Amino acid sequence: MRRPWPRSLAGQAIALQIVVIAVIVLAGSALALLDARRDGDEAARQQVVGVATALADSPSTVEAIESGRATELLQPVTEAVRTQTGIAFITIMAPDGIRFTHTDPQQIGGRYLGTTEPALRGETFSEVYTGTLGPSIRAVAPVRDGAGRIVGLVSAGITQQTLAQRWRAQVPTIAAVTLAAVLVSSVGLWLIRRRLLRQTHGLRPDELRVMYEHHDAILHSVSEGLIVLGRDGVALVNDEARRLLALPPGRIDVTQLPLFLQTSDPGVRDEVHVTDERVLVVNRSRVAGSDSEVVTIRDRTELQGALGELSSLQVLTDSLRAQAHEAANKLHTVVTMVEMGRPDDAVRFATHELELSQRLVDRLSQAVAEPALVALLLGKTAQADERGIALTVTEDTHLPSHSEALSGQEMVTVLGNLVDNAMDACDRDDPWVEVTVNQDERRLLMRVADSGPGMDPATFARAMRRGYSTKSGDDPAHHGLGLALVGQVVTRHRGTITADVSYGSVVTVTVPLERA
Repeated sequence: MRRPWPRSLAGQAIALQIVVIAVIVLAGSALALLDARRDGDEAARQQVVGVATALADSPSTVEAIESGRATELLQPVTEAVRTQTGIAFITIMAPDGIRFTHTDPQQIGGRYLGTTEPALRGETFSEVYTGTLGPSIRAVAPVRDGAGRIVGLVSAGITQQTLAQRWRAQVPTIAAVTLAAVLVSSVGLWLIRRRLLRQTHGLRPDELRVMYEHHDAILHSVSEGLIVLGRDGVALVNDEARRLLALPPGRIDVTQLPLFLQTSDPGVRDEVHVTDERVLVVNRSRVAGSDSEVVTIRDRTELQGALGELSSLQVLTDSLRAQAHEAANKLHTVVTMVEMGRPDDAVRFATHELELSQRLVDRLSQAVAEPALVALLLGKTAQADERGIALTVTEDTHLPSHSEALSGQEMVTVLGNLVDNAMDACDRDDPWVEVTVNQDERRLLMRVADSGPGMDPATFARAMRRGYSTKSGDDPAHHGLGLALVGQVVTRHRGTITADVSYGSVVTVTVPLERA
């Protein structure tokens, strides 16, 4: 069997509102009827007091009583006044209560039924009393002669039956107002119900509660950052997004988001962005049927570090491959010289090549105390030689001990990316790259120059925020990640990175030492 109580949230809300409105309307109608009755009684009281006082103060009333012809003179007057005012009765009597006038002529000469003592003391008063015409609201006023003596009393009254007919006549008006209020409320409730059904999709309260609990649980437990951007700003930020973007607790304003999230850009897929601390992969999509945009953020910092180490290993592998290829060529040359019967020339050739290679290894090993950096420079030298680029490590290169500014892996990240960018950007007609690594008591300096055209300040600033590459074939998702990673490391250690075009395109990284 179907329950009479509605199941959807919209139906339950409307049902409760109907009950509340019905109670309010019925209570208001009852109060309106009670107020109409009270106002009618008060108006009747004022009316009978006014009529009684006016007749009592009239000189003709005193003259008629003193003439001994009170009934003859006053009965027509009181009946005329009663007819004009619509009250039930007007009785003029002697101080002892004997009636001179009455609506029912047969009651003339009888004794007045009601209270007269206050009027005999000179007071005008009103009361509710049951007389010959039934319950009535009546007023009694004293009649005074010229000397101030009370020579008679005037009583005027309206029966409660008449009053009931008066306020009952207002019932149709009150009922019409009540009906109009119900109709207007019904239309409003119907419109509210339609809106609620559209916004809640007809779901029951328990279903909405379960959806909220699941929604809240997912937001707090999901391993990806989630941000919902609405028309009015940031609508939602989950815990992971706050952690990845270092956002404060509480409501988030759009200006607190990184620059790459402050503008609408739906449709972005796997776009890599580098912040001061992290490497993030961002996806953005618009919610169908609304102006909201959903942004998901994945942390690739650890993965990028692993990729950096893998890239370093790849560089070393390429260097070994290049050296092996070069060594094979030189070995064939030596063997051929021996076969030609020129062993002395073969020995001189082999010795010369060995001295050149060993001299470079010895110089770098003596100048640079970080073995990872030595391996990187040797590998880059072999890689540059294979690509036909003259890579020079300047005589100013000097790293006397393990750097207190950057770790070995961080130095490989910074210098490796700068050298890769330099080899990609150098002039193909005159390809050369120059590397300097120097450390003193205050700072660590890494400088890489190349024969390329360099970058203007605006392009360099954009490269540090968003990434930049001179290679047209780069994957857009990883476009220009090298400079951004360099900027991330330098910023984390409170260093500086500058670019200028002097004797070539020069990029300089300066990182202060911790003790300094």
